[in-house]
Amino acid sequence: MTTQPITFDGRPLQLEDVTALARREARAVLSSEAPFVSRIEAGAAQVARILAEQGVIYGVTTGYGDSVTVPVPPELVPELGHHLFTYHGCGLGPPFSPEQTRAILAARLQSLVQGLSGVSLGLLQQLERLLRDDLLPVIPQEGSVGASGDLTPLSYVAAVLCGEREVWVEGTRRPTALVFAERGIRPLRLQPKEGLAIMNGTAVMTGLACLALERAATLSRLAARLTAVASAAMGGNPHHFDRRLFEAKPHPGQQRAAGWIRQTLQGSEQAESRL
Repeated sequence: MTTQPITFDGRPLQLEDVTALARREARAVLSSEAPFVSRIEAGAAQVARILAEQGVIYGVTTGYGDSVTVPVPPELVPELGHHLFTYHGCGLGPPFSPEQTRAILAARLQSLVQGLSGVSLGLLQQLERLLRDDLLPVIPQEGSVGASGDLTPLSYVAAVLCGEREVWVEGTRRPTALVFAERGIRPLRLQPKEGLAIMNGTAVMTGLACLALERAATLSRLAARLTAVASAAMGGNPHHFDRRLFEAKPHPGQQRAAGWIRQTLQGSEQAESRL
């Protein structure tokens, strides 16, 4: 059961927060505090104000990238974000695992709750619900990443928020529209700039990097323990890992690894003394 709450309110998350959400060992909670809500609403209001006063916003009243010189008529502005995620829905390959997808959603939500992307509170609440109810977008693994954002994979997140494409529900792949209808979830209609805000980021790379870093940390601890075991089994000299030797080297990671080896060797000596 996932009881540990992790609050999304714009403050930094720890690596362990993302991995706990990915494994369903924690639940995402979007802040309802007045200052946070005000900050999000102010960002969306600023987009509306600039649009009304100046009439020109990149990716809202213009095309994207090299198409920036192509104007978008005011009556078509509400459609632009939906065309954006439709255009990028061309991913290939097997989908990301549920654990990977949760990490991606957590990374995207954490970025948007900073209040600097001009998205509405409703969009954040929809993202929170996907994580809370474990309604996971089916995101193909192969597609554009890292150029001006993880555009292709994040288009699948945007589409699901709007009730399109497919989601994983309890291990079953189903049309999002049917799942939303069953659960009374209203598909989003993207506000100006929200399509760009969802897709133009690196949440896929970030979420997967969090999981990879956790695995790397586990492997590092395992490698240190195996080094200690091999040294003890062969009657090696434990003084090779003396703290003073490693304090002379300006490498914090190396010092940490040597400390792990010393701890394991000390445990081995204590166990042997009890025999």
